[in-house]
Amino acid sequence: MSQKRIAALKKQVAGENLDGMIVTRRDHIFYLTGYTGSNGLLIVTKKSADFLTDFRYTDQAGKEVKGARVHIMAKGDLVASLAEFKQYQKKNLRLGVSGEVMSVSGKTRLTKALPDALIVTADHILAELGWVKDPGEIKLIAKAAEIGDIAFQRVLALVKPGVREREIAAELEYQMKMLGASKPSFDTIVASGYRSAMPHGEASDKKIAKGDFVTFDFGAVYNNYVSDMTRTVIVGKATARQKKIYNIVLRAQKAGVARVKAGLEAKKVDATCRRIITRAGYGKQFGHGTGHGIGVYFDPIHTGPGIGQNSPDKLKINNVITIEPGIYISGWGGVRIEDDVVVTRTGCRILTRSPKYLLEL
Repeated sequence: MSQKRIAALKKQVAGENLDGMIVTRRDHIFYLTGYTGSNGLLIVTKKSADFLTDFRYTDQAGKEVKGARVHIMAKGDLVASLAEFKQYQKKNLRLGVSGEVMSVSGKTRLTKALPDALIVTADHILAELGWVKDPGEIKLIAKAAEIGDIAFQRVLALVKPGVREREIAAELEYQMKMLGASKPSFDTIVASGYRSAMPHGEASDKKIAKGDFVTFDFGAVYNNYVSDMTRTVIVGKATARQKKIYNIVLRAQKAGVARVKAGLEAKKVDATCRRIITRAGYGKQFGHGTGHGIGVYFDPIHTGPGIGQNSPDKLKINNVITIEPGIYISGWGGVRIEDDVVVTRTGCRILTRSPKYLLEL
């Protein structure tokens, strides 16, 4: 698969009138070569592909990298190491880079290493790399979602007054690993009571109390692919206000899922969710985008397409995206519900199976 992906990039490089493309982002490198280490650099030309790393990853690169020649460099600075390659010292060699990824200092070092090359910003070449998943990738994401579903069901029995958020998060991550995950997709969010109004409220020492909303936002990494799910539950019986807020979010989330299909502008999915929440009087309490793409594990796990008010993206068959509207009322609490879905020609397939009705624990 890596060889096919690199071959496709070679054709794109040739079509863009470039001599080569320098790839530095870790998820792009993994997608193209299979390499999972933390230090790597890939150069793809019209006819070749060279992968650079350092001594620490000699064995790992030898086993993982497919479709490119592996070079173990003495210098830890792989950009500076490009000065050692005669084939890249040709005058006026046109090499593309991703300007969104490469730092100013990185570009300075690159110019120093390849003084005769023309460094061209070519973000568009890698802009949607990996957004459309193949069947094998979808299978891995579905497995990651299944692990998250089972782990979530297992920890619900622990959600009771007096238990700390950190304790529940630790058990959730433990259960995911016991089910085959290598790690959580990101720092697990367990936010209760007033803290559930924090969209990124990572688990704290706060003790859960009766009557609290508890929001879980978590995911599993399985064979380097991720899931990302959010559910909100109530400890004890829900009040009328809690039910009202929960049901608004649930309607918005279900409507967003139902809106998804290939060819649709992603911002229209966001608009569908946002319209329901806004008409209910809580538009100002929904301050983030409706979702994002997922796939390969790297920090952050967000990829494209983006599902937001100003997204320029269109949905394509086999994009895997999240749909996660929410309402957050400062000092009181909040609700978010999130599913992972695969975009199809006429709709979508939901990968996350945990129930979405309000659980009163």
